[in-house]
Amino acid sequence: MTNDNRYQKHLTLQDRFDIEDGLNHGYTLKKIADKVGKDNSTIAKEIRKHRIGDEGYNTHSNDCMYRFYCQKQSTCPDCDRMKRCCTCKKNDCRTFCQDYHSDMCRNISRAPYVCNGCQSIYDCRKPHFFYRANVAYDTYKSLLKDSREGIALSRQQLYELDCLITPLIKRGQSIAHIYTGHKDEIPCSMKSLYNYIDQGIFTARNIDLPKKVKYKARKKKRKEPVTDYAYREGRTYKDFLSFIQEHPETNVVELDTVHGSNKTGNVMLTMLFRNCSLMLIILMTDCTKECVKKVFDGFEAALGFETFTNTFPIILTDNGPEFKGPADVEKSLSGGERTKVFFCDPLASWQKAKLEKNHGYIRKVIPKGIPITGLTQEDLTLLANHINCTARASLNGRNPLELAQLLLDKKLIHAAGLKPVPADDIMLKKSLLKH
Repeated sequence: MTNDNRYQKHLTLQDRFDIEDGLNHGYTLKKIADKVGKDNSTIAKEIRKHRIGDEGYNTHSNDCMYRFYCQKQSTCPDCDRMKRCCTCKKNDCRTFCQDYHSDMCRNISRAPYVCNGCQSIYDCRKPHFFYRANVAYDTYKSLLKDSREGIALSRQQLYELDCLITPLIKRGQSIAHIYTGHKDEIPCSMKSLYNYIDQGIFTARNIDLPKKVKYKARKKKRKEPVTDYAYREGRTYKDFLSFIQEHPETNVVELDTVHGSNKTGNVMLTMLFRNCSLMLIILMTDCTKECVKKVFDGFEAALGFETFTNTFPIILTDNGPEFKGPADVEKSLSGGERTKVFFCDPLASWQKAKLEKNHGYIRKVIPKGIPITGLTQEDLTLLANHINCTARASLNGRNPLELAQLLLDKKLIHAAGLKPVPADDIMLKKSLLKH
């Protein structure tokens, strides 16, 4: 498989989850690097840099390599007990003893550098280290934020810049004019000059900028919490490509939702079968995980388990909140596995391009901003029939319903209420759904 993000600079949260999962399963760094799409050295540096120690262990256990035959006494400055230091519970002799050497496990000083996946961890008295994706990502974000704060100029540079900028501002010159005339002498951007004045770094103040005091302060966007991508574990687009490479004949069903004038109330769940471009449009009363599960439970009840698994072997969808319960969709009514769910990369709708393009047919009849609260499932089935009976150049002049009757089980076509529409009767305008 091609490592598409090998030269991407930063590791994502999903990459770090992949690293932690690989370490927990005892994978080699090369295998983890191939999965993440990075070099081995990058993975090794990431693990060593962000591994965390088991503080509880280090506090209560003596891990000195000489602990079994140490005869030292009264190492502590205030210790008056005549007994071996390594058996004393009053103080930690590791803090005071100059001969202390940690009995470090070889797996800590070499790959994999952590105890994730170690089978002997509960019997081991040596220091423990672990790699945790969430902790590593939080540390990375904090470091990234701190590195971008502060002033990247020395005191001497700020003083010289103040001597240049302030007199010209006092004469009524704008920052843009000053920057244009002295660009070679100013070691920062024009935006930085405004920031320095706003922070009070220069003698000149905001009051000396005529337009500045007229503008209202911009509202800062509320920081969104870091999204938990645990639901994507083993279901990423990279995993999808690997599965398709191993099972190239497997049909793929693309899944998405289409909203009306707002994000609440009725919503259309759309499905497209890649092998024939057939699209189903299902009405849901709400855009939730429970409603999506209910739709697939209904199809399994109508088709039967075997027909369902053959019809929906793979589902590819986006990262909408309504699809963040993949285990519920995959689980059959009888408790087994009925399908496999994979997710596109964030902001990569092109990875399910066929369905996205097919949404254009829906928008011809139901434009954006039009509420769908008054529509019924019969209306959406009628719309699906007209769309699926539209001939496509990509299908050599055939329409999706014709191919579906050859490639899909007839139980699905019957359960979805699909019927052929004469070519001359096809209508893809708002008048199709008069109400």
